Amino acid sequence: MTDARRLALVRAAHTVIYVVMASSVFAVFYAGVFGASGPWLWTALGLVAIETVVFVSSGMKCPMTAMATKAGAKPGADTFFPERITRHTLAFFGPLIGVSIALLAARWLGILH
Repeated sequence: MTDARRLALVRAAHTVIYVVMASSVFAVFYAGVFGASGPWLWTALGLVAIETVVFVSSGMKCPMTAMATKAGAKPGADTFFPERITRHTLAFFGPLIGVSIALLAARWLGILH
């Protein structure tokens, strides 16, 4: 496999994971804001929990970024999204996850209705 092909595969996988994880975070936020629930919420919560463990255990850095860099990606080119979209991923999604979990907890504890 060529280096270019390996890099394309890593970037594609990272892009798909990014979309799935972003969707999961927004689903948890939606549930927290509107009180919605269902099996999709537990799936989203599980994915967010796994992603949190991965980030924390990797020193708050995405291991897929390291894989893309090792495969030859230039800084900021670890997905197929423009770097200006992914640059602040942790700064945006970290607090959003915290707020989402807090809203869900408040709903489940009966503080929010």
